[in-house]
Amino acid sequence: MTLRSTWLLTLALGCGLAHADAASEAGPQPIVPPSAAKPIALEPDADGFKHPLDALKFNPGLDQREFERATLSALNIYDPWESWNRRVYHFNYRFDNWVFLPVVHGYEYVTPRFVRSGVSNFFSNLGDVPTLLNSLLQFKGKRAMNTTARLLFNTTFGVLGLWDPATRMGLPKQSEDFGQTLGFYGVPAGPYLMLPILGPSNLRDTGGLVTDYIAAEQVDYLGVASASSDYWEIPTLMVIDKRYTNSFRYGQMNTPFEYEKLRYFYTESRKLQINE
Repeated sequence: MTLRSTWLLTLALGCGLAHADAASEAGPQPIVPPSAAKPIALEPDADGFKHPLDALKFNPGLDQREFERATLSALNIYDPWESWNRRVYHFNYRFDNWVFLPVVHGYEYVTPRFVRSGVSNFFSNLGDVPTLLNSLLQFKGKRAMNTTARLLFNTTFGVLGLWDPATRMGLPKQSEDFGQTLGFYGVPAGPYLMLPILGPSNLRDTGGLVTDYIAAEQVDYLGVASASSDYWEIPTLMVIDKRYTNSFRYGQMNTPFEYEKLRYFYTESRKLQINE
C-alpha cells in the first residue's frame, strides 16, 4: 500500500469515528416513519395557489361586530328595483364591451391625441356651466368664483375651451350637479337606479341629471345646444368623449359581486360629494 493510500484510509476512519462519537453523545435518534416525513412541496397552479385556504390568515385584532356592521352597510342599500337594475346592469356590461368600447377604440385610432384632448377640454368647459349654477344654488361662493374664472380663461385664452390654461393657473376643475344640490338641501337619494348606458344612479340624481340637461339647453353656452339639434355629430361626439374620459370598465373588479360593489361605491361617493 502506498503512502497516499494509507493517508486516505486513515482520514476516512477518523471521520467515521468522529461521526459515531457525535451520534453517541446526542443519544439515540427517533425513527421517523415514512408517513410522518415532511411532504414534498407541490408546484403551484397557474394562479399561484395550490391550497389557498391553507394559507388564509385572519386578523386576530378584527372586531367581528364591526366587520359584520361594515358588511351589512355595504349590502343594506335601498334597491327595491333590484331585479330590473340587474337586467340593466347586464345590458350595460354587454353594450359597453361589444359596442361602446369598440367605438371608443376606433375613435382613438382615427384621431390624434391632441385632437382628443381638445375635444375633451371643449366639452369639459361646457360642463363648467352647470357647475357654476349649482355652486350658486348651494351658496358655495369660492367654488362659484373658481368656476367663473375657469370659464373666462378657458373660453378666451383657451380658444373656446380647446385648451385648459385655467388648470395650469391654479384653478382646478370642480364638479357640481343638481343631484348634489338636492342632496345639499336634504332631499333623500331614493331608490338606487341603474340607467341604461349611463350607469349607476338613484331617483334623486336622475331627476338632477334631467334638470342639468334642461338648464344647459336654456343657457346654450357658445351656441352648442342649438347647434346640436341641427348637427347630430355634436351630441354623438359628446357621448363618445364622455366614455373616452371615463376609466371605469365593467368586469375590472374581478368579482361576481360587482353589482353590489358598484352600488355601494356609487352611493358612498355621492354622500362624500354632497358633504364636501
